[in-house]
Amino acid sequence: MRAVFADCHVGQRPGDEEAFLEALELACRRGARAISLLGDVFHYFVARPNFETPVIRRFLDRAQELASRDIRVTYVEGNRDFFLRGSYAERYFDRIVDEETFQAGPHRFLLTHGDRLNERDYPYRFWRFLSKNAVSRAAAGLVPRGVANRFVSRVEARLHRSNFKHKTRLPVEMIRSFAERRLVEGIDVILLGHFHKSWVEQIGPCRVEILPAFAEERRWMEVGDHGETSLASL
Repeated sequence: MRAVFADCHVGQRPGDEEAFLEALELACRRGARAISLLGDVFHYFVARPNFETPVIRRFLDRAQELASRDIRVTYVEGNRDFFLRGSYAERYFDRIVDEETFQAGPHRFLLTHGDRLNERDYPYRFWRFLSKNAVSRAAAGLVPRGVANRFVSRVEARLHRSNFKHKTRLPVEMIRSFAERRLVEGIDVILLGHFHKSWVEQIGPCRVEILPAFAEERRWMEVGDHGETSLASL
């Protein structure tokens, strides 16, 4: 069985990592042998040592402990994840990807965060262009630890205000178009996060589902070995 967690946003409140770490362990006790993190595990995660917090360190140690138990953890990058691939944090995960595909029974699954589906969210697309490139990656390593986290927190707050309206209405047409393009690859189920709004639609032979945000609902998806899906909760 595989457990899929979306939008945990750990770090918004003191101690909020406890529920997430508890849910990871509960999923393993329920039989998960693989865990997919569907982006935005943290309110922001800049994978540079000078940005590391005690909460991030606890999470990385837990990922390492899960690997020691032969539980594979895949990190699908979200909009609040920066520079994970090629970083010191990469060794704690089985894979770090923009998209994950896997087979469960007769069904082919595709997982992606979903932040790039809305082509009209111009403030976010501009922020992504500025923040996720080689120059900003190099610059991030030069920022003192305290300044680093204060800077990202301020930028995140401004970004949240600027793109909130783009999350109040799902870009359904763009989601459908994305699904239709992936159908030709034999995808049967597409799982998304990002929008913090549970939603499901059958698009031809393909099912598209937006998972509930763990940060708000304390729920995650479980994918059985035969492709069946269900939601679990703390």
